[in-house]
Amino acid sequence: MKKITILVIVMCVFTISFFSSSLQEIQKKGVLVMGTEATFPPFEFVNEQNQIVGFDVEIGKSIADKLGVKLEVKDMAFDGLLPALNSGKFDIIIAGMTITDERKKVVAFSEKYFDAGQAIVSNDKNKKFSSIEELKGKKVAVQAGTTGDLLVSEIDDIKVTRFSKFTEAFLELVLKRVDAVVIDYSAAEAYLKTNNKLYITSPMLSDESFGIAVKKDNMALLEIINEYICELKEDGYSQLYEKWFN
Repeated sequence: MKKITILVIVMCVFTISFFSSSLQEIQKKGVLVMGTEATFPPFEFVNEQNQIVGFDVEIGKSIADKLGVKLEVKDMAFDGLLPALNSGKFDIIIAGMTITDERKKVVAFSEKYFDAGQAIVSNDKNKKFSSIEELKGKKVAVQAGTTGDLLVSEIDDIKVTRFSKFTEAFLELVLKRVDAVVIDYSAAEAYLKTNNKLYITSPMLSDESFGIAVKKDNMALLEIINEYICELKEDGYSQLYEKWFN
């Protein structure tokens, strides 16, 4: 299995030059509200105690600690996260979300905090789909609104079925109603540890970076988030990665 490359540690210095009204409101109410889609282990998922936990949630808690507030996590469908952020339902999105030019039109993204890419998962180890083009004429399940969805949508003749949760896409694959699932490589690796009936059949198909999203007018909060990401890269990233991915 191809290992996810740990982010290169770099030295960064950020200066917090001003406080926006949004940041002042967060500190006044004492809560940072994080939007996510909690069926994406190991980034975010519900544990046996019915708590939302994971790599992203731990990052969210650290940002809240830096602000001196508590973290509240709200779970919703992935394709609804951006509209919900801009309507004020939460302050940040940390959800294994790839930074794309299209998304940057509606929200502001932090510096990258994770290197990622898409993969093809099959229910037959002999069906070695190694590229998106090889899925032409096949039935493929994806999570709606993800970069996996965007990737297969660019190819004609792929019969795409979209689900609000990637676990639903995998269930469709287990039931052999589709031929493959296209999903983030690291999430596929995590899921396949508990399911020996599915197989990653491709190398990493794209070069992506996950970022934390905030409203475009909340640049003071974004500066604090970027400061935290730089601090994490300098000290603690390896330990956090080991905790959730190994």
